Amino acid sequence: MLGDALAELRANAGECADEPIWPLSDDTLVDCLGAVHQVAQVVAAAELHLIREIDGRGLAVAQHASSTPVWLREHLRISVHAAKRLVDLARALDQRPTLDSALSAGAVNVEQAAVVAAAIQDLPADLGQELVDKAEAVLIAQAGQYEPGILRKAGQRILAHVAPELADAADAAALERMEERARQTRAFRLTRHGDGRVRLTGWLDEGGAAVVNAALDPLCAPCHDDAELRTPAQRRADALVEICELATRTEQLPDNGGQRPHVVVTVPYDPLHEQLGIGMLDTGGRLSPGQVRQHACDAQLIPAVLGGDGQVLDLGRTRRLITGPLRRALELRDRGCAFPGCDRLPRWCHGHHIRAWVDGGPTNLDNSVLLCGYHHRLIHRGHWTVRLAPDGMPEFIPPKYVDPRQQPRRNLYHHRA
Repeated sequence: MLGDALAELRANAGECADEPIWPLSDDTLVDCLGAVHQVAQVVAAAELHLIREIDGRGLAVAQHASSTPVWLREHLRISVHAAKRLVDLARALDQRPTLDSALSAGAVNVEQAAVVAAAIQDLPADLGQELVDKAEAVLIAQAGQYEPGILRKAGQRILAHVAPELADAADAAALERMEERARQTRAFRLTRHGDGRVRLTGWLDEGGAAVVNAALDPLCAPCHDDAELRTPAQRRADALVEICELATRTEQLPDNGGQRPHVVVTVPYDPLHEQLGIGMLDTGGRLSPGQVRQHACDAQLIPAVLGGDGQVLDLGRTRRLITGPLRRALELRDRGCAFPGCDRLPRWCHGHHIRAWVDGGPTNLDNSVLLCGYHHRLIHRGHWTVRLAPDGMPEFIPPKYVDPRQQPRRNLYHHRA
């Protein structure tokens, strides 16, 4: 009986999990890992059989769930996306008994089975059962050599292997289908996690991704004198923000609610004059006082006086900071990001108040410096400081852990003789 077999399996698996690992030799350790992984795939096949039967009986709807994936989400406490992948694979295996047997025998793993099923589904509908079966057999055999990413590429070229006379026309048709699917499923989402991070997820088609890469790549190179080592992923994240900041400074974006695109930060009235408090974004996110100061450097500020209950008592006009002739003079003086070693051009830079505007610092050339987004954030962390030298040029004082003597540094990149 299945119940008895599962009880024995659970007991044996528990014993394996409790066994000490440290006495194993290197070879035995590797062998055991392979064996456990293979058993896990066989158990996954059994799970998929159960899911397919539950789905076929309509059990989820009978228990008042809207679909089988939703029922699985609640019953197994997994994400609905993971549940949908399980249901889709269970249905595909039901249609492909050979692939199902390969998974049950451990010849393919779950990821590989999903790749093979997708490749078979993408074959031309009029190909013929004999060639479809041959393609399936070839991919199952290749699963013994290739991980899912390479196997997926093999699946895209499988027709050239089993029916080369049809491959060119079928590849063109398949590429068109892929492009259409990519266009229809393109998406971009920002998900707030509540811990100060916002997750970016989405899909682009190949053409759109090429445009994004072309825009990000020039900004992803590490700065010549980074005080901190940024990972490639961190540099790409910074580059995306820089591109959006540049776009919001142009006149090309359409109005949003009758206004130019802008970021709204609400800061308590009294702390603005004494000590900055926490800023509240119009998206619901929060900014630390340091981030509020950074936004106040080169932004449009609309002062608003709020009553104790949040009622707007007075709303002032926008004050533009470091724009117009002052911005042009700043660009002529600094020629780009003024931080030592940085090669960012003026269009990628913010105007930074050396003495913060919220602390009474004036908006003039003697209190301003151009900084790219990365070095602007760096300065606001407080480790480096910036000042104007007697000749009117900006110079930066490094922290002691960078230079114990704290010798002033300048950017020589933009002012080379």
